Order: sequence, then structure tokens, then C-alpha cells
Amino acid sequence: MIFAFNLDLLSVGITAAGIGLLGFTIYFNNQASITNRTFLAFSLITILWSAANYAQYQSTPSLIGLWIVRAIIFIGCWHAFTFFQLCYVFPESQVPFSKTYKFVLIPIVALTSLLTLTPLVFDQVQATSATGVVTQIQNGPGIALFAILVLAFIIAGIVTLVRKVVNSKDVERRQVLMMCIGTLLTFLCIVTFNIILPAGFNDARFLPLSALFIFPLIACTAYAIFRYHLLNVKVLATEVVAFLLSVATLLEVVLSTGGTQILFHASVFCLVLAFSVLMVRSVVKEVEQREEIERLSNEKSEFMSFASHEIRNPITAMRGYASLLADGTAGEVSDQVRDIAEKIQVNGDTVLSLISEFLNKSKLELGQISYNVAAIDLGKTIASIGEGFKAHAREKGLGLDVKIDFPGLMTYADEAKLREVVGNLIDNSTKYTKSGGVTVSIEKRNGMARVVVADTGVGIPQETISNLFQKFSRADAQKMNLLGTGLGLYLAKTFIEGMGGKIWAESDGKDKGSRFIIELHTV
Repeated sequence: MIFAFNLDLLSVGITAAGIGLLGFTIYFNNQASITNRTFLAFSLITILWSAANYAQYQSTPSLIGLWIVRAIIFIGCWHAFTFFQLCYVFPESQVPFSKTYKFVLIPIVALTSLLTLTPLVFDQVQATSATGVVTQIQNGPGIALFAILVLAFIIAGIVTLVRKVVNSKDVERRQVLMMCIGTLLTFLCIVTFNIILPAGFNDARFLPLSALFIFPLIACTAYAIFRYHLLNVKVLATEVVAFLLSVATLLEVVLSTGGTQILFHASVFCLVLAFSVLMVRSVVKEVEQREEIERLSNEKSEFMSFASHEIRNPITAMRGYASLLADGTAGEVSDQVRDIAEKIQVNGDTVLSLISEFLNKSKLELGQISYNVAAIDLGKTIASIGEGFKAHAREKGLGLDVKIDFPGLMTYADEAKLREVVGNLIDNSTKYTKSGGVTVSIEKRNGMARVVVADTGVGIPQETISNLFQKFSRADAQKMNLLGTGLGLYLAKTFIEGMGGKIWAESDGKDKGSRFIIELHTV
């Protein structure tokens, strides 16, 4: 008998734990959703209703048994109401309720539920079994109102679901169909085990297991929300772990023999269940925060890409007009105008370089950097880059010498990114060089092609070289009041290594210049 009692308790406890965890998981996933809030309310009321049903079929004094039965139909009023509301709002996030719903329907449910606690519905216990279980209660005239209310809500809920299946399409229809399947399974179980077996075959063994009969509806509805609202896998995994912990502690209750042991292990089970709910909530919040961070990061990167594109277009146009003046295409101009035009070109190049660096950083964060590595003529590429920076050098009174000692040297590289890297190195060298000049040369060593950008500038301290290619590292740029992002060398290292090459810096010390070397595979 004790084993049977514990077995019933195990099945009801496991089902109740599963229902509770499903309810809270759905709720925490979107607390603003009316469907999720109603689902949680329906789940919690189901647990209370199931616990009261289980308690009814245990040995209790007559007065306590009477109040347990009253509690069952009190909870039953709200159980039927929340079932109807779940059918009414499912699967929407926001649903407006009419004044009739708020100020007529809900008060009727509240008054009827309170009425069930009075003798107008159940007056007194008329008979008990040999084991002390209440078997017969004298009904009052109010029982008819309770029956009409519950039946009306159930029928209205089912009709609402059927209408939604007919009127909905695609994903929503599949969601509602899944809920309909759960409703059908639940009511088949209730009719079979709560009506047919007790009334037709005098078998009331399954009456305490009401939680099991409602579980199909809870499970199918939860699955519809999980499946089509794409609940995070990490949250589902946490719920499974929490459920297994709850089952493990419930087994301790089932295997207990003395009253003190049962009370202690039951308390532990309740604490574990509460902890499980908090754990699920914590994971849901963590997932939401991570998704929000990712969303904001994506929006930031997308905005920067858009802004960079929109800003770059007019600057490119200004540089083009300045170039027409500087090279004489627009006609003969004075040396002063030509000098101003070259300054516009130089500063335009600087701004474009800054925009390009931020844009590339955004692409790196989004994982959108790709490489188009192919065989290129390294000499022609470097000569073209050097020609574009001669105006920069002249503007600072520096020399820019490009030495192509290995014409026709072919190497594997993404030409667009190589141009960006070498251009950034030349630009840096002109910024950090006060007198003398910059030399760009090509070397060939140990079967590898090298591009060397050397200057006669301020040099690089040895302790700085090791950190030079890190993000936002700018050496002595602040001391020299230079404009920059601190991303150029970081991006240069990323791009060159992405092409399968190497990049590093060398310097003999302060005021002894510096050398930046790029090494690439030859064809």
C-alpha cells in the first residue's frame, strides 16, 4: 500500500515538476507576451488542481476532506477560465481585452469560485470509504452554476481553437493545430480515466493522477511555442537539467518510510524546484543580454558601414576635383592654388584612411572579411602605391623613393588589401618623419618576396615594438599630436596574415628611423 502510495506520488510529482518548469521557461522567454503569461498561470493552476485531486483520495478526516473537495472545484473554476483565455490569446504576444471580458466575465468567475467554498455548492460529507477517503458529498443548488461555467469555458475554448485553425495560415496554423492535439489528448484521458473507468467499471485507481491527464495539453502547447518561437537551445538544456534534478530529489521522497523523512525530503524537493526555476530564469536573462549585446554590436557595425560609405563618397569627389587642379587637367593654375589643391588631396586621403580603418574593424567584428588572393606583379603594385603618396611627402617637405630592384616579381596576395596595408605604412612613415624621407623597396630572400618601408623618422623603442601591432596601439602619436585611430597596424597584421604572409617592424632606436617588412610567398 505504501509502495502504491509512493508510486502515485512519484508520477504526480514528476508531472507537476515538468509542468512548472515548462510554465516558467515559457514565461521567462518573453515576460511581456500575454500568451506566455497565460500559459504560466494555466500551468501553476494545473499544479494546484492536480495536488488537490491527489489529496482528495488520501485518508483524511471528514471535515478536511470536505474542504479539499471544495478547493478542487474552486481551483477548477480558474482552471477552466485560464484554459479558455489560453485558447483565446494563443499564440499572440499582445491581445486587447474588451470591457465585457474585464468587468463582466472575470467577476462572474470570481463570484462563482467563491461560491464553491460555501455550503451552497457542497454541504456536507455523506459517506467515506474504509480507508477514510471521502466518497459521497451532499450537493447544494450552486453546483449547477459551477458545472455550467466550467462546461461553457471548455466548449468556448475548443470552438476558439477550431476557428483559429480554419482562419490561420502557415506557422500560426501549425501552432494552433499542435495545441488542438494536446487538448484532444487531454480530454480523451479525462473522459477515459475520470469518467468511463470510475462510472462504468467501478475503477477509481487513476482519479488521483489528474496531473498526468493535463500534461499532454501543457506539453503540446509548450512545444508549439518552443518550436516556432525558436527558444534558445541553452535554455532548453537548462530546463532538462533542472527537471532531472527535481526528479532525483523526488525519488528521495518516494523512497522515504518515516513521516519525518518524508517531510524533510519533500522540503528538499520544493527547494530544488524553486532553485530550478531561478536557474532557468538566470539562463534566460543571460541569453537575452547576450542577444541584445549582439544586436547592438551588429547595429553599430552596420551603422558604421553605412556612415562610412556615405561620408566617403563626397570626400572622394572633393579629392577628384582637387586632383584636376593639382595636375593641370582643369587648366593652368597658380602655384598657390596647386599647393592648396594638393593639401586638399592629402587631407582627404587621411580622412578616407581613417574611415577605411573603422569600416574594416566593423567587418572584422561581423566576420565579413574575405580574401581574394591571386598572383600579382608586386613591382607594378608597389610603384603605383608610391606614386599616389608623393604628394603627401612633398606636402611635408620629405622625399619618397620607390626602388623596384626585382621587376616582374610575382607574388600571391589580395591586391586591394595589400595596397591598403602598404599605403598605411607609407602614410605612417611620413607622419613620424620630420626630415629626410621614406624609401619603399622590394627584396627577395629565401624564396620569399619582401616589401620594405623604411624612414628616417623618430624610431621605435624596443619595448614598444612587441605591442606595435595590437589594437589601438599608437606608439608616440599622442606626443607628436598626430591624427589616427590606432587600428592601422592591427589591421595590417590581420590582412597580411590572412594572405598567408608575415609583417613585422625593426628599429635601431630613438631618432634612428624604422623599417616595416612585409613578407609574401612568391609564385
